[in-house]
Amino acid sequence: MKERLRPLTEGLAYDLLGGTLYSLGYYTFATNGGFATGGVSGLALMTNYFTHLPMGALTVAMNLPIVLLTFRSLGKKFLLRSLRSLLIITLIMDGIMPHFPVYSGDPLLACLFTGLLVGAGMGLIYTQGSSTGGADFVVMAVRKARPYLSLGQITAVMDAVVILAGWPVYGSPDAVLYGLVFTFVSTFAMDYVVNGAAGGKMALVVTRSGAATARAISDEVGRGATLMPGKGSYTGRDMDVLLCACGKMEIARVRRIAHQMDPHAMVMICDAAEVVGEGFTLPEDAN
Repeated sequence: MKERLRPLTEGLAYDLLGGTLYSLGYYTFATNGGFATGGVSGLALMTNYFTHLPMGALTVAMNLPIVLLTFRSLGKKFLLRSLRSLLIITLIMDGIMPHFPVYSGDPLLACLFTGLLVGAGMGLIYTQGSSTGGADFVVMAVRKARPYLSLGQITAVMDAVVILAGWPVYGSPDAVLYGLVFTFVSTFAMDYVVNGAAGGKMALVVTRSGAATARAISDEVGRGATLMPGKGSYTGRDMDVLLCACGKMEIARVRRIAHQMDPHAMVMICDAAEVVGEGFTLPEDAN
């Protein structure tokens, strides 16, 4: 029974938190903001501006044709996870958010907070191999075909088309400018959440005590390392090159160990936007 329920409950907490942030951004800050956001939610927002129909229901209705077009390319598992996320967002946006006041202040503050909340919410949902539906299905299909593009970059390009439509809808070029600010902020927030969850640090250590350093890192930090032979181009000395991927909170210990084992070691520390494999994020096919 637990195994049957696992696909339904896996990542549910992320969906609930991400859906709450997403709904809070759109309903509370964007409804009276007077600017256009991107994607299907942006289209729903503009439709709501004229019809006052529920945002969640409009989003679901606009999602249906996109689901039919992208179903085969994305697969059943991703589709089911996304439908669950979309259902949660719809229930929160139409069932809970109307009981709270809507922000009607400075449009710039509205678009900034919309971008932060929506971007963070989408990022949380994306980290679980799901999406918020609509244009996200298209985004993930493009990402599957072009994995070197970030989710934020693909979303930003697609959002631009919808944002430009906000000019005639709201009757002001400010709607476009605020929409661009929203896109920048949401892209940053989304990539930060996605890459922050899957990212880490990489230490590249050039040392004369490679094997001992690797053992010490394994014993004290619990991280493995790749040991490679090297040679100094100026001195001609044989050296060891140690490559170690670790968490952001572990990098200081790795650096300390490297210099304890060899005070003359050269330690280079780099940001790793994403670390996939044992001890880090599992590959998508393994989820």
